Amino acid sequence: MDAYRTQGAFSWNELMTSDPEAALPFYTALLGWNTQKMPMPGGDYHVVRVGETSVGGVMAMPPEAKAGGMPPCWGSYVTGHRCRRHRAPRRRIGGKVVHGPQDIPGVGRMAVIIDPQGAALNVIAYSQPAG
Repeated sequence: MDAYRTQGAFSWNELMTSDPEAALPFYTALLGWNTQKMPMPGGDYHVVRVGETSVGGVMAMPPEAKAGGMPPCWGSYVTGHRCRRHRAPRRRIGGKVVHGPQDIPGVGRMAVIIDPQGAALNVIAYSQPAG
């Protein structure tokens, strides 16, 4: 199954942490991951690979998350082809968009939604398969 193209599939996992360089050795030793550093304007992004397959990433927490007291955390992305168009239906069924939609150059368009119980989920429409 190509999770990057399958509507509703979990397709990416991302760690936001206060110190990516300290977190990487833990996960690579524990899980046998390979990583590839990608320089980004806000700091390096580390693509996580299992073999040759890109499965996630590790990044520094944005300053506003640190300032708000957010602890390091893992977030999951679900492929949602309609990421651009579904603000009204999400509101109608009880959810809301709390971030985005936002373009990620070379990746696609993402948004963070909150379900009626308050759980956050990242939804992404890929412009091309990751990795």
